Amino acid sequence: MDKKVLVAFFSCSGVTKNVAQTIADAAGADLYEIKPKVPYTAADLNWMDKKSRSSVEMKDPSSRPAIEGKVTNMDEYDIVFLGFPIWWYVAPTIINTFLESYDFSEKTIILFATSGGSGFGKTVEKLKESVSSTAKIKEGRILNGKPSKEELSAWIKSLGLK
Repeated sequence: MDKKVLVAFFSCSGVTKNVAQTIADAAGADLYEIKPKVPYTAADLNWMDKKSRSSVEMKDPSSRPAIEGKVTNMDEYDIVFLGFPIWWYVAPTIINTFLESYDFSEKTIILFATSGGSGFGKTVEKLKESVSSTAKIKEGRILNGKPSKEELSAWIKSLGLK
């Protein structure tokens, strides 16, 4: 049986989006962009401003920014690659919104992220709280720069998915 794969991603600057598109191409997967109902401005993303939207959201673990649109056929997917930039050593809270919007029971979620310098930190632990206990969340890779389709194909193959 072939597993159906989705690459879902959240990207503000386009960096994570580029990586997500390459993963989707390498995996022969569908692509879905997690778009906030209220788009982030440059001021919202200023992590040095303690009052910026992203800073306020990340300080509040219960923050769940609203998402525009929905994956209408989530039940068809077996594997979901989930990509995002690392904010404050974890996934942005909009990723929790996404995970809490669907039933991921029995699905495999493979994380990938872009980061200005930090690793995954406690990302897996923090995201597990947002999905069913039968969902498998795997820490994937930090994918900075422009990984090639060949490099990502090799990574996907190493996961035993292709």
